[in-house]
Amino acid sequence: DMEKGIIFIGCDHAAFDLKDSMKTYLTEKGYKVEDMGTHKNERCDYPVFAKAVGEKVVATPGSRGVLICGSGIGISIAANKVKGVRCGLCHDYYTAKMCREHNDCNIVAFGARVIGCDIATQIVDTFLNTGFLSEEKVEPHSKRVGMIMD
Repeated sequence: DMEKGIIFIGCDHAAFDLKDSMKTYLTEKGYKVEDMGTHKNERCDYPVFAKAVGEKVVATPGSRGVLICGSGIGISIAANKVKGVRCGLCHDYYTAKMCREHNDCNIVAFGARVIGCDIATQIVDTFLNTGFLSEEKVEPHSKRVGMIMD
C-alpha cells in the first residue's frame, strides 16, 4: 500500500533498543526513516516524542509513524492528542491490519515490554502494506473515521 516513503519513528527509554532495530529493518527495506528521538538510553518523557512524530506525520503527506514505549499505551494516547493523528496500539498482525483497513491509522504504536522484535517487525510490515477500506468498498469505515476526526 505505502510507497517507500518516509517513516517518522520515536520512542522513550523503555523502547530504545527496539526502536533501533526497527530503524535498521525499515532502512534495509528501502524506507527513509527519520528518528525523532529519544536519542539516549536514559529515562525520558514519551509525550515529547509522541508529539514530535505526530506533528511530522500530519505535516508530511504520504508519511507514516511508528511509536514505541514500554506498553505502547501512553505513547499512543499522547500521539492521538495531535490533531490529524490516528494512532493505533497494536499487539499482532490482526490489530495492525485492522488499524489500517478500518481506522486509516497513520501511526502505529506498540510496547517493547509486550512484544519482541519479530512481532514488532510483522506489525510494522502489516501496517505499511495494508490499505484503508475506502468508501467504495466499505462505506461505514470512512464515516466512522470522519466521526473520529471531527
